[in-house]
Amino acid sequence: MVLKFTSLPDLYAHDFDTVIDVRSPAEYAEDHLPGAISLPVLDNEERARVGTIYVQESPFLARKLGAALVFRNAANHIENSLSHHEGGWRPLVYCWRGGQRSGSFTWMLQQIGWRAEVVNGGYRTYRRLVNRYLYDDPLPHRLIALDGYTGTAKTELLAHLKDRGVQVLDFEGFANHRGSLLGEMPGGQPSQKAFESALAVALCRLDQSRPVVVEAESSKIGSLILPPTLWTALRNAPRILIQASIQARSAYLASAYDDILSDQDRLRDRLSPLRFHRGHEVVDNWLDLIDAGDKRALTQALIEQHYDPAYAKSSRGRRTDVIAQIDAPALDKTGLNETASRIQSVLDQL
Repeated sequence: MVLKFTSLPDLYAHDFDTVIDVRSPAEYAEDHLPGAISLPVLDNEERARVGTIYVQESPFLARKLGAALVFRNAANHIENSLSHHEGGWRPLVYCWRGGQRSGSFTWMLQQIGWRAEVVNGGYRTYRRLVNRYLYDDPLPHRLIALDGYTGTAKTELLAHLKDRGVQVLDFEGFANHRGSLLGEMPGGQPSQKAFESALAVALCRLDQSRPVVVEAESSKIGSLILPPTLWTALRNAPRILIQASIQARSAYLASAYDDILSDQDRLRDRLSPLRFHRGHEVVDNWLDLIDAGDKRALTQALIEQHYDPAYAKSSRGRRTDVIAQIDAPALDKTGLNETASRIQSVLDQL
């Protein structure tokens, strides 16, 4: 049986035991349904080989080779990866467009007695539903944005609020990037499609009747773009402004960004291109501080000469409501707990 899903929440609410992605490893790596396991019936090289034969020689020859490879790989998965499942197991299978790869694999599973079904339209259907949810339909959630200068520990405050039971959405966590000039994280960023999948499933799991706290961001986090529905909601979201002294912020950044601050060559590469925007004298001073290993002085200089001017410029045209201003007493664990408590009090009054 081929199953049709008409909305993203409906697809996420499936009651199957396992979701199986039978596309190639490269297709799976770019993006996949949340929670899906990868059991490719054609690996990257096999898929390319079959496609080449289809175009350059004959569709018949390509299908004949493809069938042999698909059934051989499927047999291996059944004998190894799936051998532990009992007779009542219910898998949901998909490929690129719900065609021959998923159909063939599902047929084999059904012949064994497993209650396997296919996603109609495959991954393409899933992407259409994600695009509609994040690009076309208005966001049904009510966002509240934590705003403030760089170094006010907004991302860490989200974690404290989550521990208190507040609904939060951490854009930077999904993007694996700290959202600033020096924001790169180990492991690199996911693909745009994988980023959107993570956002979509998180949004669908949230209670629409309660506010969702996010961090005020630009439209790009590293190389990734916030989808239009989210970006529109974020621009219009009321804001809670977090304030802290430059000294507290520079100390926080020196700790939070210690990985890149300790990599002097990488740090120079990231800061040197700013000569055009900030001037040679300013950037030369930053490079001198890097050579001296003075992380606190460097973060303070970056705050005063780069981050704060950039924030002030981006804030000039903003017309969103500031519903509260909270002065963080400190940006250590105790201070952040106190600040999170005050943010929660604001949220309780909404």
